Amino acid sequence: MTRRDKPNELQQTFDRESLLHRMTKQIRRSLDLQEILTTTVSEVRLFLSADRVKMYRFDADGSGEVIAESIHEQRLPSLLGQRFPADDIPEAVREMFLLVGQRSIVDVANEKIGLSPLQSKKTGKRLETNIYYRQVDQCHIQYLKAMGVQSSLVVPILDCDPQEQSAKPKLWGLLVAHHSEPQKILKRQLKVLQQVADQVAIAIAQSNLLTEAHAKQKREATINRVTTLLHKLPTIQLQGALEEVITAFSGAGGRLYIVESQELYTWGEQPILSYELDNSIIEQHPIWQNWMAEFQQGNIWATTDLYKEPRLRVLALAFRSTQIRGLMVIPLHYREKFLGVLSIFRSEFETEILWAGRCEQNRRQLLPQLSFEVWREQKKGQAPEWKLEDIFLAQALYDHFSMAIQQQQMYKQVQSLNANLELRVQEQTAELEKSLLFTKVIKQVTEHIRRTLDLQATLQSIVQEVRPLLNSDRVLIFDLKTKSVIVEEINGNWQSVLGVNTPPECFPDEYTRLYSQGRVRAINNLSTASISDCHREFLQSLQVQANLIVPINMGMELWGLLIAHECEAPRNWQDTEIDLLQQLADQAAIAIQQAQLYQQTSEAETEARNQAAQLEQTLHELQETQTRLIQTEKMSGLGQLVAGVAHEINNPVNFIYGNLCHASDYTEQLLEILRLYQLHYPHPHSEIQAAIEAIDFEFLVEDLPKIMTSMQVGTERIRSIVLSLRNFSRLDESENKRVDLHEGIDNTLLILQHRLKGNAEFPRIEIIKDYGNIPRVECYAGQMNQVFMNIFSNAIDALEVSSQGWQDLGEKENHSYFGYAQYKRPIPTIQISTKVSADNSRLLIRITDNGSGMNEDVRKRIFDPFYTTKPVGKGTGLGLAISYQIIVEKHGGIMECISEPGKGTEFWIEIPVKPPAKIVN
Repeated sequence: MTRRDKPNELQQTFDRESLLHRMTKQIRRSLDLQEILTTTVSEVRLFLSADRVKMYRFDADGSGEVIAESIHEQRLPSLLGQRFPADDIPEAVREMFLLVGQRSIVDVANEKIGLSPLQSKKTGKRLETNIYYRQVDQCHIQYLKAMGVQSSLVVPILDCDPQEQSAKPKLWGLLVAHHSEPQKILKRQLKVLQQVADQVAIAIAQSNLLTEAHAKQKREATINRVTTLLHKLPTIQLQGALEEVITAFSGAGGRLYIVESQELYTWGEQPILSYELDNSIIEQHPIWQNWMAEFQQGNIWATTDLYKEPRLRVLALAFRSTQIRGLMVIPLHYREKFLGVLSIFRSEFETEILWAGRCEQNRRQLLPQLSFEVWREQKKGQAPEWKLEDIFLAQALYDHFSMAIQQQQMYKQVQSLNANLELRVQEQTAELEKSLLFTKVIKQVTEHIRRTLDLQATLQSIVQEVRPLLNSDRVLIFDLKTKSVIVEEINGNWQSVLGVNTPPECFPDEYTRLYSQGRVRAINNLSTASISDCHREFLQSLQVQANLIVPINMGMELWGLLIAHECEAPRNWQDTEIDLLQQLADQAAIAIQQAQLYQQTSEAETEARNQAAQLEQTLHELQETQTRLIQTEKMSGLGQLVAGVAHEINNPVNFIYGNLCHASDYTEQLLEILRLYQLHYPHPHSEIQAAIEAIDFEFLVEDLPKIMTSMQVGTERIRSIVLSLRNFSRLDESENKRVDLHEGIDNTLLILQHRLKGNAEFPRIEIIKDYGNIPRVECYAGQMNQVFMNIFSNAIDALEVSSQGWQDLGEKENHSYFGYAQYKRPIPTIQISTKVSADNSRLLIRITDNGSGMNEDVRKRIFDPFYTTKPVGKGTGLGLAISYQIIVEKHGGIMECISEPGKGTEFWIEIPVKPPAKIVN
């Protein structure tokens, strides 16, 4: 080395020391990693006199992003904020960066790359800093040339966890220097850059520790706030705690559901269950409950896209109307008890990634990237990832929420016990008051027996007085002779058992003997009582959970039973209640004895009235049967007549229709010959000329083809009418078969076509068809046609009556009917709609008219036989009654009428596509 080189060498040494000193000072002074990285690239660019120095950080998927950059006088374009695909740095190169700390120097002009490992790949020992040059891959050379780079230097930056000595380092990123002109990198410069990279690694470790400390501090602050809200007994602040948790997780919404009380706390955006999912609360849905049952205590579940989770495939429908995509579920347990569930939601968002050029994936290994123009990649439906610190926070909150909810439930139990003590004192006071009331009621019943001989009124008075005193749901008297309930008094919406008979096997003779001997039976809990299965099932059918039975004895003979029912829940019957019921049973026995003579005298009259009523009912049933037979015979005869007429008309019509085409051809041929005659003999004989003028030959030639065409249209119309008559003649078919009901509706409308057309007194009725894609239906086709005929005929009658009313109103105001209707009266319309139910098992038919409608009294009676609102001679009142029988009894379907005055009428028909069992004729 010459003397002139010494000052230069000293200056370079000073620059190296100064650079390291500034880097160390910056790391100690600032805790902001981005600021440190920005300072680093600036200092390194000045140190190397480079055109661009950048800090490149790897992501988990292998791609990388330029997060810090320094450029000299814009000699090279900026890459700050741009991403590079993982394939730009092959996996093998990244492994060398990580395993041996390999640095690389690329001389683009000489197409060489210098490699300088820090340690041996085989022994793992640190090596001296040497640079080994070799030829570089042409793809790499072209890649750098496309970036405008003639020389590059890459130094890896590793990240080590200082808290774990045994932890292996990770490849955090790269420190990259670019020159737009050839540049030689010296060993001492490489050594300095390695020391800078080591200082950056220290800064990264410090930043990670600081970030983790801040996260821990924030997590502990959240836990403290939530804990304060959760332990404010007796007013635990679950709603406030939920809001704090959602805010801590940066959630869009959330909910807390408690199983025992079925309480639901919500905040922010919420899912909405559709009617198809049955439940109004998602936590009560069976799919959700089965899912929760699989969770073990302390498990936390989280997903960034709930629509990709197979378990949530059905419940995800509730989130479709929201922006929610991320979901965390925290099942809450106390020991082995499942308390509830805490759910956190995160909204989806759009992301934009700036790529350094767009590169086709399938060409990545074949050609280098030639353009680094910024390409913006947008991704929709993204949700923030649930990080490890989120799981830690959730696990901490799990314990606090579980403990708080358990404490709240225990507090409520203590409050309930205190309330029960007060209730017992009140009950004892009420018992004394009840004894006084019992005495008063017995006195009132005794006085009532003395005042009247009406047995029914006396027994009804007994049950009416007893039920409020016992505070029971039902009190009744059972007559042993008729084996049925004769009087009852009910509190609430419980079903009536009046007239209900006891199955013989549930009341054996042994019971009669025991009750006649004065047996009293109190059942506190039906589910645990020692009674026969038959008896238990019978009482359960009456909604009974506890009952009290005392006998009503006439001397040594058992007359009946006085019974009290508890339907809401089991009940322990008290001795005072049993005594009261027994005394009232004795009073009932006295009343029965006094009323027997009176009943015997009135039995003859009652029996005569019953016989008269029975004869009247029998006569009414005979009339209905006769009417149905007449109507059936009439429709059967009509079907035979229609079929016969259709058959007789069909033959001549087919003959005419088959020859019309030939007649039309012959006519055209004759007219063509006449035209040829006119062409070749333009001056016919005078007699022929006179005949031509007499018959108006030109008009005849023009009109004759039109006549033939109209005759052909007429015959086609007659054929369609005949076909409709033949289809409608299915009325006499007795077997059910699969048919197209659209065809039946259309044929019925065709038969009624003459009534649908307008005339001088009544406008045309418009038919609107909304046919769905329905299958063939197994039914009685002829009877279904009869139903359509009855409904359409009634609709046409209603529209005619409605239009007549508007016409009369128009005449009073000196307007013609059609002129008045043009402005104030809608067009008479019949709408027909068909569709199949959601489960494809039933066919729905709706027939609607816009007539004047009907009031509620008329609507309730339209299916009654012989009921009609039409004038005498216009209707029999049987059409809709028979239609109802055909739909409901014959086909096992539903037929309903919806109507209001002024709003038209709608008939709703619903029949099974295939009957579940054979239709009984």
